Amino acid sequence: MPFKKFATRRIASLAAVPALLLAGACANTGASYQPVIDGPVGPNYSADLYSCQQIAASQGALGSDAAQNTAVAAGAAAAGTALVNNRGSNVRDAAAVGAIAGLAGSALQQQQAKENIIKNCMRGRGYKVVG
Repeated sequence: MPFKKFATRRIASLAAVPALLLAGACANTGASYQPVIDGPVGPNYSADLYSCQQIAASQGALGSDAAQNTAVAAGAAAAGTALVNNRGSNVRDAAAVGAIAGLAGSALQQQQAKENIIKNCMRGRGYKVVG
């Protein structure tokens, strides 16, 4: 197998690694986020946190701009590959990797939005959220 073809396949298969690492690092993110509170917490802390996490969980896995982010990332990756190495299979592979990157970016943005929902919700319930 020529090196160029081997390298292209290798890169395409390695593109899934960041997505797997991101999925494994989501223990205290998104709707499962537990904010850092400054000061004592009262007896209602657990119930308040649970309620805020449920509000955040109702937002879904991807934001409303997920399709746009996916299309832009796929198009940019395909266009860049077409300029450098104008071969159909390379352009297709680059578009697929770009689409995966766009989806992962949208999922990460949505996770951060959920964390902000929890922080704001807890602040609204009187807690001093510092992180």
